[in-house]
Amino acid sequence: MNAPAPTSPKIPEHDPEQVNVDPYSVPLDKLDVSNPYLFEADVHWPWFKRLRDEAPVHFCAESEFGPYWSITRYEDIMTVDTSHKIFSSEPAITIRDQDDDFQLPMFIAMDRPKHDVQRKTVSPTVGADALRYFEPIIRERTQDVLDNLPVGEPFNWVERVSIELTTRMLATLFDFPYEERSKLTWWSDMTTTLPGQGMVETEDEWKKEMLGCLEFFIGLWNERAKEPPSNDFISRLVHGEATKDMEPMEYLGNLLLLIVGGNDTTRSTMSSSVLCLDRHPEQFAELKADPSLIPDMVSETIRWQTPLAHMRRTALEDTELGGQTIHKGDKVVMWYVSGNRDERFFDNPNDYDIHRENLRKHLSFGFGIHRCMGNRLAEMQLHTLWEEILARFDRVEVVGEPDRTLSVFVKGYRNLNVILHPKTA
Repeated sequence: MNAPAPTSPKIPEHDPEQVNVDPYSVPLDKLDVSNPYLFEADVHWPWFKRLRDEAPVHFCAESEFGPYWSITRYEDIMTVDTSHKIFSSEPAITIRDQDDDFQLPMFIAMDRPKHDVQRKTVSPTVGADALRYFEPIIRERTQDVLDNLPVGEPFNWVERVSIELTTRMLATLFDFPYEERSKLTWWSDMTTTLPGQGMVETEDEWKKEMLGCLEFFIGLWNERAKEPPSNDFISRLVHGEATKDMEPMEYLGNLLLLIVGGNDTTRSTMSSSVLCLDRHPEQFAELKADPSLIPDMVSETIRWQTPLAHMRRTALEDTELGGQTIHKGDKVVMWYVSGNRDERFFDNPNDYDIHRENLRKHLSFGFGIHRCMGNRLAEMQLHTLWEEILARFDRVEVVGEPDRTLSVFVKGYRNLNVILHPKTA
């Protein structure tokens, strides 16, 4: 397997000043919620509320990502997410189009039957048998990370805990060289960045980084091809009947899917859970008094945070939704970040409430055939983290405001400074 050469798409140029605009001052037909600066500043909420209230199926004719439909209410998102014969996952699952000369096929951006076959090939890596194997490893690593944190002085929780724990897990899932695991974090962040936003300046630089990732993993592919099958992602792709002959760019596409999917949801929730419980000390007190509430807290945090803001579909035929006609070929964006705050489905949706009755019905893992296959592993990591936090610390105090990710897709954190307060006898 050999890597191809790169080429380049248009770089979106969003206006940072949109964060200062009142969404109710914008004509409805001009409303565009695809600006990553809105998410970085955490001011996107009223933009989506206006769409939910006034135009839940909304067409934006002009944006840096081209024309697209916004689906913002819970029930409408469910309809799109489960109507696979009307709304296709091909050719991409994000609002940003791929360049024609740098396509990255991946099974989440495929329809049946190819999607099902490829997903089935790798899913046992995070299946029930694997979880039983992973559980003691996750606990041992969580204890190691927490026991080596500074107490009583500020540090970045994202870097020292969230990234470290998720990267260790990713290295295990890929059977990746453990001492080089920081490469996985780099490639995960690189996958979802836009040139000119900090990591790389040009599209060609971005593509060079992606092809560097592919070259490294081709080396691992060739190694696994000489070894007996095992339960890591690469080995399953190498030895899978439906995947053993995949082209290099399809291999890269699936690698990036598994890296981002195994990283961002868990990483962002590990950080946001600390933020939420610091801002809601009464609920943290309840959690300390009754650790059996941890699973509910984890689900509510995943709803409240919504680690991936959207998923995209493409209409396969003319269809009607919410009184609007969506035409064949139209780009349709399911804004999970909006559906998880839909007042029609969740009572007081902007509140953080670990006693919420329907908290497990959040949209963050998706629905239908594309539902996140690693959701149970993510929840196990989060449950374990908070069991071990409660065993050690009286409080995880957030210092200052969080530094959020500049992205319209990944809704996470770059920095979250905290101070740990030890438990007292």
